[in-house]
Amino acid sequence: MKGKMIHIRGKDLYIEEHGERENPAVLYLHGGPGESCYDFSYHQADRLKDSLRVITLDQRGVCRSEGLLIGEKLRLMDLIEDCEAIREKLFIDKWSVIGHSFGGYLAVLYACLYPTSIEKIILECPTFDFELTAKSLLRKTAWLFEKYEEKELATLCQLACKSHVSPRELVETYIDLSCELGDKRAEIYVHNNLVTTDYSLYSSSEWEEFDKKSDEHFLQLREEGAIFSSLLPRLKEVKQRVLLIIGKYDTVTCEVQKQSFLQYVKRAELVEFEHSAHSPHYEEASRFSHIIKKFFT
Repeated sequence: MKGKMIHIRGKDLYIEEHGERENPAVLYLHGGPGESCYDFSYHQADRLKDSLRVITLDQRGVCRSEGLLIGEKLRLMDLIEDCEAIREKLFIDKWSVIGHSFGGYLAVLYACLYPTSIEKIILECPTFDFELTAKSLLRKTAWLFEKYEEKELATLCQLACKSHVSPRELVETYIDLSCELGDKRAEIYVHNNLVTTDYSLYSSSEWEEFDKKSDEHFLQLREEGAIFSSLLPRLKEVKQRVLLIIGKYDTVTCEVQKQSFLQYVKRAELVEFEHSAHSPHYEEASRFSHIIKKFFT
């Protein structure tokens, strides 16, 4: 499953290519910010490669891509410009995009800025607005604290939802409070926890180094602040055919964001996964690949 490094705009980025070059090309944008394409490739590459040319990417500074240098600044627009530069480097005239979570934010922004580069869009449990998503995640975190009888921490989550702070402060409050759940934090995002991913391709020390790079990536984006601009008004600009995939138990794409999507995106389709939370691409991997293939035909 190991891919290759390509030099894009002064940085080595890690990508993988799966499937024949003649197949319709689709770029996968992972979430986070600062996650990786690893689990998507693990669960979906072999399922999709017979009908699609799947390109997966560890974004600038993330995981297996070259890390950010000391003092180097990362901008939201760097991630968009990287996508377009990769498309040109691979000599792809037009491709589609799958965006998961924060990757959905990137996919929408990419489509608004480079509409002629993108054929179709698949959004898997996306966020279009970090403030709305952070409040939704805090409510789920409060519910879990109640479940595990951590009343004081539950109250702190509820108070944070009602506070009048900046989106960045809200996101960082969620990060701090949710970490108090320890190993139970995964319950915020996963419903079907019977599915596993084999991470043994890399050693524990390598994953620790990947995590450090990804943390810096997210920190840089928070400090720049552009990610905290809501994309809900820009959904009206999206002209492509768009498939929204949501998990029944997901809290990232809250109801306000889902309804805004259905109202503003003219060529919108919606599929709900009954046994998933935030990641249908591995919680219900077979159904996910089936839906993706159907969308492309």
